[in-house]
Amino acid sequence: MSLIDDLRRADVNNLGSSPTSVQMVFAALLFALICGAGWFFYFKPQHEAFDQLVLKEKDLRLDFEGKQERAANLQAYKEQLQQIELVLQQMLRQLPGKTDMPDLLVDISQSALATGIDNELFEPLAEISKEFYAEKPISLRMIGNYHQFGDFVSSVASLPRVVILTMHDISLKRNDVENAPADQLILEGTVKTYRYLDDEEMAQGTAENSTPAAPAR
Repeated sequence: MSLIDDLRRADVNNLGSSPTSVQMVFAALLFALICGAGWFFYFKPQHEAFDQLVLKEKDLRLDFEGKQERAANLQAYKEQLQQIELVLQQMLRQLPGKTDMPDLLVDISQSALATGIDNELFEPLAEISKEFYAEKPISLRMIGNYHQFGDFVSSVASLPRVVILTMHDISLKRNDVENAPADQLILEGTVKTYRYLDDEEMAQGTAENSTPAAPAR
């Protein structure tokens, strides 16, 4: 009798009376089923967790190597930062200081008048202190032509101190007033000029920023 015939005649409810070959087949199937369940419910999650740990170890190694490289170059970075700060301070010192600002505003206004521009409005506004410099907005309305405005910019650029003028909300349009020259323009809006803060002002600003706010009542 063949194994196949034995399997066909086997009683699953009474395998103990089945031939040894049938019992071995069912034992092998049971063993395979147990191994499969063990792999699916135990070994597979463990394997996936291991793979995640391997990836994490790789990321940590790369992070460590990057930090190690930065630590090795830390002194060079510090020296480079000091050089940058020194250059920045030198550039700031070329800007006008606190005592220079009143005369500078007069020089800017006079530069416009000297080029033939009509200063209908030239009003310095409240100063705005930043971290290491201060902004001085100027509300203005000037009437002139392209050539005069070009001469004005050139004149401001040639002042003894470095003067930076930035256009905040400036508009330049043709003067539509009756009988106005065809090339006459109106420059209107707000410009900003800048000055550096001296050591005392910077120290005062730092102290104000570090003072804790009063608790709300």
